[in-house]
Amino acid sequence: MKGKVEIGMGLFDKKYCDVCGEKIGLLGNRKLKDGNLCKNCAKKLSPWFSERRQSTLAEIKAQLAYREKNEKAVASFHATRTLGKSTMVILDEDAGNFMVATQEEAMSGNPDVLSLTQILGCNLDTKEYQHELTRTNKDGKQESYNPPQYEYNYDFYIVIQVDSPYFSEMRFRLNDSTVVVQDRGGFGDSLFSSFASSRSAEYSEYARMSNEIIETLIKARDAARQGSTPAASAPAAPAAAPAAPVKCPYCGAETTPNQQGCCEFCGGKIR
Repeated sequence: MKGKVEIGMGLFDKKYCDVCGEKIGLLGNRKLKDGNLCKNCAKKLSPWFSERRQSTLAEIKAQLAYREKNEKAVASFHATRTLGKSTMVILDEDAGNFMVATQEEAMSGNPDVLSLTQILGCNLDTKEYQHELTRTNKDGKQESYNPPQYEYNYDFYIVIQVDSPYFSEMRFRLNDSTVVVQDRGGFGDSLFSSFASSRSAEYSEYARMSNEIIETLIKARDAARQGSTPAASAPAAPAAAPAAPVKCPYCGAETTPNQQGCCEFCGGKIR
């Protein structure tokens, strides 16, 4: 008929999941490189996986098969050591495995269980956000303090690089809420973060916790690759004399340097 406009129906065609075959509802499609995935199947993928749109259907099916096997690994996981707070690094040193999960995920979820030998590296990524504190003057306007005063917010992220066909790193925030430190001495520069641990017990605790996780994972990884447990059965070396506490030049805290010669609170290199 003259003047009739035909609208293509491709956008509204019914789509079916190429994995389970179920019909995909409106806004429920999770596109693959060469197919479609329903949201229920997508939820079964690893939480560390982020390349779905660039993945083929065959790659997704392979990962889902791995995730199904992973459920058995979770069921047989026996925690021997737990590090962290809400999101934790949980080790099964007897089996040489680890996972990163909350307590709820470890109890009822399907967190990825990896071999300690798959760890390529581990580091801390501390994010610092700064803003200036102001006050209200007699005219009702905001003005700077003299000298200027600042508030610093910190987030501590642990980044574990891994050798996995499905993801290359496990990155998670260690602190539940942002750590707030106020500087009323007028430093006002990025060097302030070096002194944060001497001004905030919470900052010190997360710095210590971060170092503990990194050192433990690297030590456990090396032991697993050598075919031994962290408490190696090799003859023990003569005990060294206890290290004497020293004052950290970075944070000012009294600290006993760790094996790497770093402050146990801020991580600064002392020797």
